[in-house]
Amino acid sequence: MTLRTSDFDYPLPEALIASHPPERREDARMLVVYRSEGRWEHRRIADLPEYIRPGDLAVFNDTRVIPARVYSDDGRLELLLLEAEGPATWRCLVKPGRKLRVGAEFKAGGVTGIVQEVFPDGDRLIAFDAPLDLQRVGELPLPPYMGRTAELADRERYQTIYAREEGSVAAPTAGLHFTPELMASMPHAFVTLHVGTGTFRSVLTETLEDHPMHSERFDLPEATALKINEAQRVLAIGTTTARVLESCALHGVPLKGAGGRTDLFIKPPHTFRCVGALLTNFHLPKSTLLVLVSAFAGRELTLATYAEAVRESYRFYSYGDCMLVI
Repeated sequence: MTLRTSDFDYPLPEALIASHPPERREDARMLVVYRSEGRWEHRRIADLPEYIRPGDLAVFNDTRVIPARVYSDDGRLELLLLEAEGPATWRCLVKPGRKLRVGAEFKAGGVTGIVQEVFPDGDRLIAFDAPLDLQRVGELPLPPYMGRTAELADRERYQTIYAREEGSVAAPTAGLHFTPELMASMPHAFVTLHVGTGTFRSVLTETLEDHPMHSERFDLPEATALKINEAQRVLAIGTTTARVLESCALHGVPLKGAGGRTDLFIKPPHTFRCVGALLTNFHLPKSTLLVLVSAFAGRELTLATYAEAVRESYRFYSYGDCMLVI
């Protein structure tokens, strides 16, 4: 089955892209999608407990966003630290990168970086002569579509309240809506997937089959696997959580604790072996995340839901509103 990337496109007025979070986390709107009935309801995230049934388990991604945007001391280079390869070695996206060939040196945060390798996709492996003090010199890497740099308030609001495992360069955004009170209202457990920039990039190939899917590190604790196996229905909080669960389910159900990397591209007609409901934000056109939601809810219903969200002026992307697919 050949899937054309253009079939996962939709028009979005720029005014609906959320550049700042709502005043309170619990202020988000929630568009509820009934897959079997092909209809929806307009609610708020505070109403989520009404949709939790006996035997449900909500699963969250507890990754923590690191201050991964760093500038060279002379201000000429911008680095996005994608993944740590050692205490002082990082795979990086560098702008402008054309001058940074293997062996090139520069200073950032008072330490010297040397380019060790240039990957085919343009990323660099950079070894520093001492660990970077990211809390001092790094900035939170807000997505480009926000059109601004990180502000003081983003240090709190671009993290989930339960973030604990450092390693992401982007937030698992469905979790940004949760307060302690909302989390306490439902049985829950945690997985970890460290979100990379590939999660949010648009698919540039003509067909989905030709898209080189990115790889991300994950961990499914044994305690979480046991809770999932006992649950009647699993509610994945975010597409990153869904990716962990479905990756592990490929090896068989009931689940077992596991860890490693996943490059699973969930697209129609994927058979969901673990996830029974999905809470997710609204995603970019032609993105792998929109394709994942389409695999879960059906492409036609997903695009119709997005069109309804546009008509009703929902806020889109990382700091935007959400949809509950049941």
